[in-house]
Amino acid sequence: QVQLVESGGGLVQTGGSLRLSCAASGITFSSYAMGWFRQAPGKERVFVSAINYGGNTHYADSVKGRFTISRDNSKNTVYLQMNSLKPEDTAVYYCAADLWGSGTNRARDYAYWGQGTQVTVSS
Repeated sequence: QVQLVESGGGLVQTGGSLRLSCAASGITFSSYAMGWFRQAPGKERVFVSAINYGGNTHYADSVKGRFTISRDNSKNTVYLQMNSLKPEDTAVYYCAADLWGSGTNRARDYAYWGQGTQVTVSS
């Protein structure tokens, strides 16, 4: 049974930082591209960042220079370090897994999803 469990969300002030984690089980983690997406209230789920099985990373323009994705294959965990947070970063953040993926920004490419973690940035 595949499980992706996000953690690390919370309430932070503008300019603050959070680190999200996503722990995977039931998959050969090192063979998967891992992505982070977010969904704000009343809006579609959008791509944030991804890291493929080779360690190549991709970012949405809105988070470049502020967010950093990384993975620890020994812990089956992917991280999203979020710095210089803005109110517009407020959303539920989801991690997702794509077998042998390149780390695309298309949600439909990811087969497995976590339940999400809430990030709220106050102004």
